[in-house]
Amino acid sequence: MQNFDKESVKSKGIYLLPNLFTTAGLFSGFYAVIASMNGQFESAAIAVFVAMLCDGLDGRVARMTNTQSEFGAEYDSMADMVSFGVAPALIAYNWGLADLGKIGWLAAFIYCAGAALRLARFNTQVGVEDKRYFQGLASPAAAALIAGSIWFGVQSGVEGADVSWLVALVTILSGLLMVSNFRYHSFKDFDWRGKVNFIVILIVVGIFVFVSIEPALILCAIFYIYALSGPIITIYRIRKLKHPVTENDSSVKKEREE
Repeated sequence: MQNFDKESVKSKGIYLLPNLFTTAGLFSGFYAVIASMNGQFESAAIAVFVAMLCDGLDGRVARMTNTQSEFGAEYDSMADMVSFGVAPALIAYNWGLADLGKIGWLAAFIYCAGAALRLARFNTQVGVEDKRYFQGLASPAAAALIAGSIWFGVQSGVEGADVSWLVALVTILSGLLMVSNFRYHSFKDFDWRGKVNFIVILIVVGIFVFVSIEPALILCAIFYIYALSGPIITIYRIRKLKHPVTENDSSVKKEREE
């Protein structure tokens, strides 16, 4: 009989809880593709947002329960490629890019390739980059731009074929923002396990109520603002580095004038 080390056998297992959320996100992304093929674009867009929720939970649950693993990280990356790379590209193509012919599927491919490159760059920079910021627009946020736009368009009665060039522009820009060097706040420095004031809970409830009034419009606007925040933050930081203004500089200037 062979003697097996209990710890080595245990390490070969897969943590259930965080990978359940990852699987749910993968299922949502796959469902979004199927729904868009059947012309159910509103359901497809909502499924992308559900995948975003699951993606946000799996990593945090893994860290809180100390169940991180290399398998979980790789599985999460593969699921993200489906949910935030392939699914949004196909939804955009089926809704508004198909009538553009070659330009349409090339625009969808640019987005899909951008998501793949973004995820590959993120995986190679784990533990190196500043956790407070993302380099390039995160793939879930880019997917939310496309899904939110289509969701809002469907609710407003807009036909994708009527705004095909606008859809192509948003799709291409979303793909390029993912591989850009713009810095975006990651919000990872927020302590989710810490205690907060009761007012904070009321604010969270108010945010949920506010979003529920017109979810398509509000979520779309939120992620457009977030997408624009990257270039604004980066340009501001560059200008600040080129033209630093400090208290010492101002005091030196006053002394020279005197």
